[in-house]
Amino acid sequence: MSETGNVQFRRASADDAPGIMEIIDYAREKMLEAGKKQWDASYPTLEHISGDLEAGHGYVLCADGEIAAYGAVVFGEEPAYRHIRGGSWLSIQPYVVLHRLAVSGKYKRNGMATRFMAEVEAMMRMRGVHSFKVDTNYDNEAMLSLLDKLQFRYCGEIEYEKGTRMAYEKLI
Repeated sequence: MSETGNVQFRRASADDAPGIMEIIDYAREKMLEAGKKQWDASYPTLEHISGDLEAGHGYVLCADGEIAAYGAVVFGEEPAYRHIRGGSWLSIQPYVVLHRLAVSGKYKRNGMATRFMAEVEAMMRMRGVHSFKVDTNYDNEAMLSLLDKLQFRYCGEIEYEKGTRMAYEKLI
């Protein structure tokens, strides 16, 4: 757990699920309103979030005691990352992958996604992991902008059942 001022980064618990789902539902609604195709009614669902929490992968960034951002932080292999098209990963070392990053509407444009990513990097350093991998849809401008700002490098494309995603890596 990391805390600075009134912002706290911690592993999420089952008690956090309703607040997390509010953020996920808000993010999905905004994506669909904008015609984006990364999230839909079938993803992510409460089942996905519950799976994150049960596996210990769910993390929240809280501001003034309320959940401002959520993400699934997975140390280990992402099966979809085994095959990359149109490029290659920067490294073949152990990595962390971040899935389902979402920020509350109340905290949009307040640096919460950047702070969440910085907290993941701090966890990586503590665990001796130096590769941070992420994927996103081609039309997720907010995530693409964040990855550019944080100096992630585009590595190619990966395939999921629901389509192709742009793959990025940052070495720490």
